[in-house]
Amino acid sequence: MTSPRRIARELALLSVGQVLRQKQPPSNQDYKTLVLTGIRTLAGEAQEALEVAGSAVQESHATLLTGELQAATLSQAQATVQNAIGLTEKAINRLGIALELPEILYLAHQPEVQAQAVEILITLYKNHQEIDQRITAALVDWQLDRIAQLDRYILEIAVAEITYHNLPVQVAINEAVELSKRYSEEGGHRFINGVLRRVSDQLQAMSK
Repeated sequence: MTSPRRIARELALLSVGQVLRQKQPPSNQDYKTLVLTGIRTLAGEAQEALEVAGSAVQESHATLLTGELQAATLSQAQATVQNAIGLTEKAINRLGIALELPEILYLAHQPEVQAQAVEILITLYKNHQEIDQRITAALVDWQLDRIAQLDRYILEIAVAEITYHNLPVQVAINEAVELSKRYSEEGGHRFINGVLRRVSDQLQAMSK
């Protein structure tokens, strides 16, 4: 079951770009409006996931049908089947995401979840420079402005929750990795895991 805090974190991720572009501190109503925009994005994801799943199933069926007609050797037939299996797995994965989204959308509309998302966004806006400094200190042979935008937001949310909301470090890392698996490019979760572990090491060194 998806936790309310995880949904709040996801809403914050979908809204933070708009928040950080504000030159003046957003009002409470501004934050609420931006969170509602995040909810609409989630609803769009549900529709997209279903469409992608349907397309993958159709493509898998067409691949098998074409392969049956054209495969001249056993190896060609095996390659066709493997391709079809890959397309089917893609459909299953996207369908799994779509099936989770009704629960996610239900939770996203709960006032307490939206309030938690706003809390994260306020923390990010007020402490953005300090949060980025902590992330920069944990980068190895990399620069902050070279990080993919969504990966950077995921890192910022995790560091904000660790530093200002007293979220246990391992929980923050696990949650960031899960967000990354959903939104980052392939392999992004490993990069995020590594950066946050170095942030954790630095925090432990500072506390000694």
